Amino acid sequence: MFQNNGRVFNVLFEAVSEGVIVVDKNQKIVGSNKSSENMFGYTKKELLNSDLSILIPKTYHANHGAHFEGFMKNKESRKMGRGRDLYGSRKDGTIFPVEAGLNPLEIEGETFVMTLVIDISIRKKQELELLELNTELEKKVEQRTDALSNIVKELKSVNLERDEEIKKRIDAQNKISNALKKEKELNELKTKFLSLVSHEFKTPLSGILTSSMLLSKYKLTEQQERRDKHIKTISDKVHYLNNILNDFLSIEKLETGKMNYKLTTFKLSKVVNEVVYNANMLLKDGQKINYPENIDDYSMHQDEKILELALSNLVNNAIKYSSENTIVDINISQDETYTTFKIKDNGMGIPLKDQKSIFNRYFRAENVLLVQGTGIGLNIVKSHLENLGGTISFLSEENKGSIFTIVLKNKAE
Repeated sequence: MFQNNGRVFNVLFEAVSEGVIVVDKNQKIVGSNKSSENMFGYTKKELLNSDLSILIPKTYHANHGAHFEGFMKNKESRKMGRGRDLYGSRKDGTIFPVEAGLNPLEIEGETFVMTLVIDISIRKKQELELLELNTELEKKVEQRTDALSNIVKELKSVNLERDEEIKKRIDAQNKISNALKKEKELNELKTKFLSLVSHEFKTPLSGILTSSMLLSKYKLTEQQERRDKHIKTISDKVHYLNNILNDFLSIEKLETGKMNYKLTTFKLSKVVNEVVYNANMLLKDGQKINYPENIDDYSMHQDEKILELALSNLVNNAIKYSSENTIVDINISQDETYTTFKIKDNGMGIPLKDQKSIFNRYFRAENVLLVQGTGIGLNIVKSHLENLGGTISFLSEENKGSIFTIVLKNKAE
């Protein structure tokens, strides 16, 4: 039947570039084209009436029958070997990869299957080469990645070393800068100190010398009042110089850490009365000190002499920098932990631009430069109070006065 229509099929088969194999329901080859003959290495005569199995590798024979029967039941065009590789077998026994499409045919009541076969050896070779190339590329990428990773690690290490070196250089520069700054500050302090000594010592010493010379002239009994006046001048000037020297000694002890504090328990009223008594001798005409008299129950465990020094400094400053007929107020409050002292005056106040430097050693505000003073008292007071766990602060307005506040623990640690 199929051979009777051979001329028609031959025309069709030879027009197709793929290999064409036609088998009957018994898997006998009944037709082929030149492409399939060249592909498998058989002549047309060798292929016709041969079993299809001659074109299939022996390892696939066992399953081929079942696949063919399944196809004949459904009789639908489809590709062979979905999800798996297919191979053909040449006459010389070589195996090669193929793609095959199955197409059922009905001719005069008989069923045939036409198989389109493509040799994909070149494609598979290219795929294999591509796979090998990809594998090699992945390997190179992995090697490059490892190399880059090592380079990154080395760079991180170098960066860390560089950062450490930069940090060391910055630290060294900061140390040099700080040393230069301290040296500059020291030179400025030396200049201020020499200026202070020349001014603050020279003036009292001149007064002492003048009074001493005048004393020798007042030899008569009725001149005792004049002698007493000059003796008092000499005494006051010596007392002033002694206080300056004590301040210098305090600075030296504070800087060298040789300051030893003597902690005792004492009544606050005792310290306040002592401060007020000594300050009364410095009052100008019409000046008055208001201080609390209801503090007999207040006591502290601190360095009594340091507290007296701090309060005396603030009260004496309030008197010195206030005019006649003004009032100095001392207010004291105490809770379970702290005691607060407030010293208020109505004096010349501190200029706003000078307030940031008021606790600096040897600093004096521009509006008190003509008033006798050393500029070290507040610096010493602040250092002592901080060593004892306390603080000192202030509020001030020029030409209206100042309020200095000391906060000190009731019991020093």
